[in-house]
Amino acid sequence: MSRNKEHPDGKNGPGEARHDHPHHHKADAQKAEAAEATPTDEMKGTAEGAAPETPITIEAAQAQLAEKDREIAELKDKYLRALADFENARKRIRQQSEESVRLQRENLLRDLLPIIDNLERAVSAAQGGRDGQAIVEGVQMVLASLLDYLRVQGVTPIAAKGMLFDPRLHEAVDHVESPDHEPNMIVDEMHRGYAAGERILRPARVSVAKGTFKPGEGDDRGNGQNSGGN
Repeated sequence: MSRNKEHPDGKNGPGEARHDHPHHHKADAQKAEAAEATPTDEMKGTAEGAAPETPITIEAAQAQLAEKDREIAELKDKYLRALADFENARKRIRQQSEESVRLQRENLLRDLLPIIDNLERAVSAAQGGRDGQAIVEGVQMVLASLLDYLRVQGVTPIAAKGMLFDPRLHEAVDHVESPDHEPNMIVDEMHRGYAAGERILRPARVSVAKGTFKPGEGDDRGNGQNSGGN
């Protein structure tokens, strides 16, 4: 077995074991100290950035909670006020509508009173055994008053007799043979119809000549339009 030989200058020869020199220990110690002295990224971030946030205290949390409660109370108050305003507006509109209906009803009844007066006069004339002509005149006066009232209200009679049958304006209750009328012409009127503007209050109930009307045949009588009379 060979033994390590030491050179005269104290250095190990080739292939011989190396012993640490005191100079190497000193260098390693300096490197360790430098590493400890160099700040890490985390330390740099702490030093260069803002100071870490302090934890929220109980007093601060209570203050925030009180502020939120105040905001909730304000929103609730606004909601209740808006709800009350809506209810008041709804009641006011209903009252105005009811008042409008009441006024219209009173006006209608007031306008009917003169007609009732004329009817009472006609009845009195009939009960007194007076001339029949006076009774007829009284009834005619009542009828004229009613027609005038309807005209003021925008109600007009629908022309029927002698007109061409129009299912929008007339209701056929009978079909008759009539040599004097073309097919689908109205021969007679049982009940007069009335219209309020463009709306039909009641169609005229009529009897119609039998047959199928052919456009272009016969005279051009009647067009189904509204009229103030027959």
